[in-house]
Amino acid sequence: MNAFSFQNPVKLIFGKGQLSQLAEELSLYGKKVLVVYGGGSIKKNGLYDQVISVLNDANMEVFELAGVEPNPRLSTAKHGADICKQEGIEVILAVGGGSVIDCTKLIAAAAKYDGDPWDLVTRKAIPADALPFGTVLTLAATGSEMNAGSVITNEETQEKYGWGNPLVFPKFSILDPENTFTVPLNQTVYGIVDMMSHMFEQYYHNATNTPVQDEMIEGVLRSVIETAPKLVEDLENYELRETILFAGTIGLNGFLQMGYNGDWASHNIEHAVSAVYDIPHAGGLAIIFPRWMRHNVNVNPERFAKIATKVFNVDPAGKTAEEVAFEGIDRLATFWASLDAPTNLSDYNIDDSKIDLMVEKAMVNGEYGNFNKLNAVDTKAILTACL
Repeated sequence: MNAFSFQNPVKLIFGKGQLSQLAEELSLYGKKVLVVYGGGSIKKNGLYDQVISVLNDANMEVFELAGVEPNPRLSTAKHGADICKQEGIEVILAVGGGSVIDCTKLIAAAAKYDGDPWDLVTRKAIPADALPFGTVLTLAATGSEMNAGSVITNEETQEKYGWGNPLVFPKFSILDPENTFTVPLNQTVYGIVDMMSHMFEQYYHNATNTPVQDEMIEGVLRSVIETAPKLVEDLENYELRETILFAGTIGLNGFLQMGYNGDWASHNIEHAVSAVYDIPHAGGLAIIFPRWMRHNVNVNPERFAKIATKVFNVDPAGKTAEEVAFEGIDRLATFWASLDAPTNLSDYNIDDSKIDLMVEKAMVNGEYGNFNKLNAVDTKAILTACL
């Protein structure tokens, strides 16, 4: 493995009834709080009332930013930063899934930055400070509750980029599996695809001697694969929700990527697709990732064969590494399809009319991917296979 340093400062508060710790955690940072949330599901399921009640009982001055989009937009983050500056917000609380938390990260940094927040996303500027924030997670998917990464869409320019900075680690994250009970079936499936994709991205790297990391990723993937079919049939099962919620956090909190850099090309391609078409992020990944795998098997067939045997139970007897690899990829695609994840871009009414535009957006920073560098020809081939 490569030399590395690791730090994750997020206080993870996990389990039933842990919202009781919210007031104590927030009070460490101030009394003027901006509550950030999405389309209103937290009002329908009662979580909003619970949160506001806790804040009122703690005599906090509450401001709100509602309506964060599934692909959080720059304009929304700008609005949140303006509220923070105008009202003297001391601490932010993100109540929702990864999109709400990603938006909150940019709000927190932009509130302490005098320029255009897009500068932070495009790395034209580096944050020097950020407001503290905590999270109450409602969706198992992105791991954003325990990392310093964020993905933001500039709707005016049709650009979607990931960015991050150590200043935007959450101070704390409260994860109660019961707060995910009302997540609908399609969003539950998207979350499962998303967390698995994060693990696959980290599995494909060029470092050597990573048996511990490999076993951790393979083990978490097996747990998700075992749990997911049961969960989609029993959405209010506490133990199943608990397993998936924890898996999503472990999947992208840095623990699985010590000693190497994962690939992340599939995410780059998906960001280009959803920047143009605004489709669900995980829906795009379900379509793209198996095609990326097939496109790259010849780079290291043994790596693909290893995960095929360890995670998807492919019998390698009498088969080449390539044959084992392709069988494993087929089993992954079949598994996601069995959960009713999308399988082709045509499922979102996407045809080949804007492939060149998507390729252009994927290639904005040149060749990409750490396991294997992709160029425009590779990108177009993968996208064409996704149609």
